[in-house]
Amino acid sequence: MECWVLNESLSVILVSTLAWARASAVCLNFNCMLILLPISRNLISFIRGASICCRGPWRRQLDKNLKFHKLVAYAIAVNATIHIVAHACNLERYHQGQSAEARGLLAALSKLGDTSNESYLNPIRTFHTNTTSELLMTITGISGLMISLAFILIVTSSTEFIRQTSYELFWYTHHLFIIFFISLAIHGAGRIVRGQTPESLLRHNVTFCRDHYAEWQAAAPCPVPQFSGKEPSAWKWVLGPVVLYACERLIRFWRFHQEVVITKVVSHPSGVLELHMKKRHFHMAPGQYILIQCPSISWLEWHPFTLTSAPQEDFFSVHIRAAGDWTGALCRAFGAEGQALKEPWSLPRLAVDGPFGAALTDVFHYPVSVCIAAGIGVTPFAAVLKSLWYRCCEPQPPPTLSKVYFYWICRDSRAFEWFADLLLSLETRMSEQGKTHLLSYHIFLTGWDENQVIHIALHWDENTDVITGLKQKTFYGRPNWNNEFRQIAYNHPSSSIGVFFCGPKALSKTLQRMCRLYSSADPRGVHFHYNKESF
Repeated sequence: MECWVLNESLSVILVSTLAWARASAVCLNFNCMLILLPISRNLISFIRGASICCRGPWRRQLDKNLKFHKLVAYAIAVNATIHIVAHACNLERYHQGQSAEARGLLAALSKLGDTSNESYLNPIRTFHTNTTSELLMTITGISGLMISLAFILIVTSSTEFIRQTSYELFWYTHHLFIIFFISLAIHGAGRIVRGQTPESLLRHNVTFCRDHYAEWQAAAPCPVPQFSGKEPSAWKWVLGPVVLYACERLIRFWRFHQEVVITKVVSHPSGVLELHMKKRHFHMAPGQYILIQCPSISWLEWHPFTLTSAPQEDFFSVHIRAAGDWTGALCRAFGAEGQALKEPWSLPRLAVDGPFGAALTDVFHYPVSVCIAAGIGVTPFAAVLKSLWYRCCEPQPPPTLSKVYFYWICRDSRAFEWFADLLLSLETRMSEQGKTHLLSYHIFLTGWDENQVIHIALHWDENTDVITGLKQKTFYGRPNWNNEFRQIAYNHPSSSIGVFFCGPKALSKTLQRMCRLYSSADPRGVHFHYNKESF
């Protein structure tokens, strides 16, 4: 009843913009409650590990956590725009309610509060008030401005261009979410939106008195209505997720103080730094990733890197290529980029958070898996292929996975020589074990010059590829995905096939379309399940 009367009273002054402002506010509260959940990595990893309640398509939805995070941010942007525009109209309506031209119930409600025994409904008390300056002198106005500025900076610095050119700018501005949530929690404390008090409702006959506003003091059923500000509720929506995310950061702080021992540093000719590390109670699965912080470079920045070691190894490793300010500084700190490698005692300290689950952890859950990498996207598959080798060496390898197809599309193979070396080692070991049928790999080189073409043609008849040194010859150009998917579907009828990809969006859309195109409508036929790596 109180909510109805609040809207009934205010709607006389504000007309329909009140509904727009209130509805968008509820949507904002709901979306602000959701925005932190997809980036709670430990929560996501915990849910992924609970295989009883998270299987099949539900598990694949968890891999879209960042996409969901962005969609929620877009929803916040849309509803915030509606909320701001609606309240701008509300301020103007409040202002008009105090004008000399205002008549009837609008004027009666707006003038309430002028005497000592009345409370006001209209926060604009005189017509000559500057509404903008009046608003900015309130808690609601200041906090609303802070919310808007923080959100604009967060959104604009989250564009793909900014993330690629200056990841540090993206990282630091994203921490304005602290100001965003503090301002959101106190935004309603100004109590500009007001409604009739419960005590006044008991004495004031709303249905009768709205048509007898001139008799409010004289008529017994119509005493002067009393109003009070609406209790703020935004903090109730966001309290749970904020506490959950605070626990997430406490876990990271605890892991920050755990010792990480760097056992090996390798500087590859291709400008890639390989780090081998050890840490107590560190347990990983193929395809997972970690967050790394180097306090000597930055006390705040944590950067994600896919683990390139297998769980069976007594260390965990990452391969880092200098692709920005932070990674460049890290490579220099470890003596990479043509410098002499440093002694172990002089290496900078690293902190590690994780590991966290990702789409690739499901590679071994399918009877047939298709792994597709483009450029630097090949890194996540290193741990998968290493783990595949170790599983082949077991006396009784797990029966679930029977075949892996691996596709690597790169512009310049020399940029990832370390991975070609890994493939060569894997090829040799599998040949020795008689397990070559388990892995079928295809390398596609999309960039070459005239000198390379001549060199390749002269050495084409050799047993190994002139570019990679592998027995499998390198293909030149891009794969014909129709032919590839058609052949895989033909080779494995009535199979559930997992497709795992890490690379650019354009190719991702193509592969998604191929998975839908070559999946059978018959439940007993072949089905391709698409999984995209993102973190």
